[in-house]
Amino acid sequence: MFKRILLVKLVLFSVLISQAQNNKNRKTVTTQRVTKAPKIDGLLNDEAWQNAEILSDFVIFRPDNGKLVSSEYQTFVKVAYDDDAVYISAKLLDPDPENIPQEFAVRDNFSQADFFLVTINPNDDGQNPFEFIVQVTGNQGDAKVSNGNEDFNWSAVWESATKITDKGWNVEIKLPYRAIRFANRPVQSWGFNFHRRLEKLNEQHTWTHIDNSVGRWTQYDGLIEGFKNITPPTRLNLYPYASATSISFDGETEYDYSVGMDLKYGLTDNFTLDATLIPDFSQVGFDNVELNLGPFEQQFTEQRQFFTEGTELFNKGNLFYSRRVGGRPIDQFNVASNLIKEENFDANGRRINEEIIDYPGKVTMLNAIKISGRTKSGLGIGFFNAITETTEATIKTTTEQMSGGTTTNTVTTRKETTNPFSNYNIMVLDQQFNQNSTVTLINTNVTRDGRFRDANVTALDWHIETKDSKYNADGSFKMSNISDDINNPNTGYTFDNSFGYNSGHWNWEIGYNFENKDFNPNDLGILFSNDQQAIYGSAGWRTLQPTKKFNNYSFNFYNQVNFQHFSGAYTGYEAGFNASAQTKKRFTFGGNLNYGSKNRDYFEPRQGTTSGIFFQRPERMNVNGWISTNSQKKLELNANGYFTNFTNHPQQSYGVSISPRYRFTNQFSLQYRLNYNKTKNDQGYVDEVNNNIVFGQRDRKSYTNTISGKYSFSTNSSLSLSFRHYWSDVAYNSFYNLNSDGSLAENNNYTTNDLNFNSWNLDLNYFWQFAPGSQLIVFYRNSIFDSNNNSGLKFFKNLDNLFDQPQQHTLSVRFVYFIDYNRIKNIFS
Repeated sequence: MFKRILLVKLVLFSVLISQAQNNKNRKTVTTQRVTKAPKIDGLLNDEAWQNAEILSDFVIFRPDNGKLVSSEYQTFVKVAYDDDAVYISAKLLDPDPENIPQEFAVRDNFSQADFFLVTINPNDDGQNPFEFIVQVTGNQGDAKVSNGNEDFNWSAVWESATKITDKGWNVEIKLPYRAIRFANRPVQSWGFNFHRRLEKLNEQHTWTHIDNSVGRWTQYDGLIEGFKNITPPTRLNLYPYASATSISFDGETEYDYSVGMDLKYGLTDNFTLDATLIPDFSQVGFDNVELNLGPFEQQFTEQRQFFTEGTELFNKGNLFYSRRVGGRPIDQFNVASNLIKEENFDANGRRINEEIIDYPGKVTMLNAIKISGRTKSGLGIGFFNAITETTEATIKTTTEQMSGGTTTNTVTTRKETTNPFSNYNIMVLDQQFNQNSTVTLINTNVTRDGRFRDANVTALDWHIETKDSKYNADGSFKMSNISDDINNPNTGYTFDNSFGYNSGHWNWEIGYNFENKDFNPNDLGILFSNDQQAIYGSAGWRTLQPTKKFNNYSFNFYNQVNFQHFSGAYTGYEAGFNASAQTKKRFTFGGNLNYGSKNRDYFEPRQGTTSGIFFQRPERMNVNGWISTNSQKKLELNANGYFTNFTNHPQQSYGVSISPRYRFTNQFSLQYRLNYNKTKNDQGYVDEVNNNIVFGQRDRKSYTNTISGKYSFSTNSSLSLSFRHYWSDVAYNSFYNLNSDGSLAENNNYTTNDLNFNSWNLDLNYFWQFAPGSQLIVFYRNSIFDSNNNSGLKFFKNLDNLFDQPQQHTLSVRFVYFIDYNRIKNIFS
């Protein structure tokens, strides 16, 4: 029944689809085919540009939205095409070209440099353009856009060149047809827009006016007509790689190598297969590990390219946490807890001792594929599959037998599965319509071999706006089903829906959501807490045009009433107000004030939400503020601080972060950041003894020092540094038993150790793109980890102790080569 209702909805929405742009008076031009492709050198003197129509009359997008650009800063664009590619040239006028900001950056990163940006939407649907960026330095960036959100993890291989002249600067771009997706039709019209960023003026210009008071910026494209008899090429790109790695730790060195390949293949005009065969993730960045004393796991960002590129469809509904694939073993049967302890004896009186001698911390991924694309009618289809191999712990069993006064030890080993052979699947159907709305059906499934748990989650997600983009309804309905041989199969569900308004100066939203006690998407997704419900709302106001002193400023208010879903019990109320602004001199600042009532926390006691056991958190007030100085200056400073006070309670929390960045030259910059946080008299779960839930009162402090820097030899070659040292210190003052009313009663009999936790990582990365799409990467990491009971140390004494620990040194070299099937085919033909 559910599937039938969904099918009917999708059909109805398909009927409502409108591909015309919202802009009724959109700019429309006709391009021309050229017989000789222009040379991509930035000179703009090719025959291909002589008769091409000029696209001009740029307007300001930010900050003076809608104002015509003055003649001295105008931009002139031309577009041409042939059988192989679309060609774009732009002449960007600037009366002072010697002072155009030109800080270098690595690909897909912005720096203090002017840029020229192209958006191309072959489907002209107002929602899903491709984006290509060239900075004045020649640095490239590209992104796939969905509903106004830019995904810079997506990458294509294309050509560009820039040239500074006495009148400004020029750019030339060649976009091969393999870099975009379009239908095979004899005559085509594509949505286009062009953006220009001027750093010294703090302005962004566009070819077609983008009204910042309503709708998304992707809905205001112009139209370029006249693409005739172009055929989508065979989109087959191969990325063979070879890597070698050396890891040294505590006097021992291991060597490894890997050879494999990634590929992208166009199954149809609009659908692409991405696959990684024998994946290699030896050069991913380090995780920002912290000491975690709370009831929920720490969430880490994804850094593996296969899982960050082209995943916008799979992230619909927030059901995909890609770190689950190839992450830690699930260890469903808790191997360590089920070992036979030394004091145990078998039926023959022999002493049995078992210990784990090898426990892999990660699961090996065998391969993964993605199929994704979108039809001309706006239906997006995505399929993801990954397979991980069986992971086993090795257990050594020592059997001690005494005979005639002689002790004989027999040693054997065995394997216990901590993560079985597993298959991960995602299926997505995403129907877009009216340039601003979408309805999505998502299913995630994890199937494990043997007696392990399987999981299935299905969601219907929607974002629907009125034709004028002023009013919207946003929400989802999700169901999860978990089955294993330990718990009976159970089904959970969650619902969320809100109604909102966003037009002109004002925006507001009001909504309701809940997750029941059994909703659990965590086999392939991530959810920290279920069994709760809330009524929430917010309202905000913003400027649309700069004022005499400010480029922009905004205010926002939110509030939320919380309940437990299982019992309906009221758990607390939250409210807050925040504001932010930027001055004419690009000084940005803001802050917020937050209030939280007394709060019933059903998660901190670790007893399950249906147990009725909770911890009564005290009423609190929080204030914080932040500043950011002009990023165009050589010295940029970002800083923030916060203070939290708890009513009728000794707990206090405060912290500060300061981050100066200095640009020594256009090629070399460094940034340092210090985070310091301290909480006095924090209260939280520690242990469970004789049916008593023990809480501890503790003082916590943490320091995080990070340094990042880069030196660019050119736009295709750079050396980067990433360093992070995290130190957390926890000292316990007293202990308590948790009472049935959520309060605490003193426990003078319990003791536990204090905590001292350190995580140190230093990465050096040399990157060289020696040909389009081809790379050589040399990677070095130095890492140290230490966790002990030495609380109360001074900073430098703690650092001395940390350097006494064994260090891990990792050196990796990776070579990737880009192969375009069409180029090979042309060579042989």
